[in-house]
Amino acid sequence: MRHASPLAALGFLIGLLPLAHGADWPGWLGPTRDSVSTETVRPWEGAPPILWRIPTGEGHSSPVVSGNKVLVFSKVKDEEAEELSCFSAEFGRMPGTSKSLWTSPDPRPPFSNQFGNGPRATPMVADGKVYTHGASGMVVARELATGKIIWRVDSLKELNGKNLFFGASSSPLLAGGKLVLVVGGQNAGIVALDPASGKTLWKATDDRSSYSSPVHWKSPEGDRVLALTGKGLACLDLADGKQLWHYGLVDQLNESSTTPVVLGEKVFVSSVTAGGAMVDLTQQGKQLWKSSVLNCYFSTPCPTANGKALLMVTGRLLPPVSCTLRCVEPETGKVLWSRQKTGQYHAALLRLADGRMLLHEDKGELALIEPNTTGFKELCRAKVGGATWSHPALANGRLYLRDEKELICLRAN
Repeated sequence: MRHASPLAALGFLIGLLPLAHGADWPGWLGPTRDSVSTETVRPWEGAPPILWRIPTGEGHSSPVVSGNKVLVFSKVKDEEAEELSCFSAEFGRMPGTSKSLWTSPDPRPPFSNQFGNGPRATPMVADGKVYTHGASGMVVARELATGKIIWRVDSLKELNGKNLFFGASSSPLLAGGKLVLVVGGQNAGIVALDPASGKTLWKATDDRSSYSSPVHWKSPEGDRVLALTGKGLACLDLADGKQLWHYGLVDQLNESSTTPVVLGEKVFVSSVTAGGAMVDLTQQGKQLWKSSVLNCYFSTPCPTANGKALLMVTGRLLPPVSCTLRCVEPETGKVLWSRQKTGQYHAALLRLADGRMLLHEDKGELALIEPNTTGFKELCRAKVGGATWSHPALANGRLYLRDEKELICLRAN
């Protein structure tokens, strides 16, 4: 009979301890919507300890965390429906598994695609509710405690939206008491809904949709929405949806996917065919520089803690396929160094409280790196799951990774 080593037993017992206090990961790219965490990840030997793993349905949507609840948005197997599943962050009855708290399915209009039939957009948790945006445009609000559906809006039907080839992908933004989405409707390219009822509060632009998600920017003059649509970057007044300025960035494949990255009074935007550009937020979207090399597909860039560099994964899905990690000088767009073959098509970046970054490649490999302006420095690496296009979530000392088949919970520190 084999016995577990004392060290392994200790690791298991640590996993059973109550969650350490830390920030939640309530939506796309975390609490500040910029892929920056207030927590750290300890360098590992071999691989980070896996606390539990549980099967999930199909989807590219990323996990979100609120307190002791972990939520995953998926397609229901063999049905035209999507479901939001809520798990306990703690162990379930069996070691290595999580306890399911509730599952809330909801029918959807038909959607299929060669790159997966599940939802793309990541849920948003706030004020006891969870908001989802399905691949066929269904926007649904649920109770966080029970999964009960509160309201639903068919954005394609009710807002005259037109779905994209890869499906609706705009992750909901909750800011200033409004739920903001890019839907690409007629006179409703960008919309704000009432989080309590789903009622439309304002509609703005005729811009066609994109796969990008909007962000909130607090300007000296008031709250703003920055949204990368099919026509470019739109800056709207959050209060009423009035468009204040627009910067043109049109992707030839209509596949603008990355989230705008705010750097003080500037913002970086990119698409796979149009390249990347730095825009001045205080000068009506004036272009500061543009580079055709910085063609991010669906990996959103992440700035270093000191602001001296911007790390980004550039490349393309169509032949010739490429996926390159680049370190860029934000002031000029100069590429300081590059690392090719970082993932197959995609890799996610997540900055930690100590300035280090997690690099989660779409082949299922996780690396802890030390960002600098002189070259790529990797501290440790491990294969911890299968193929994935989802973004990691880090909350309360635990790292959550979603691949094509399951949700994996790792002990982060």
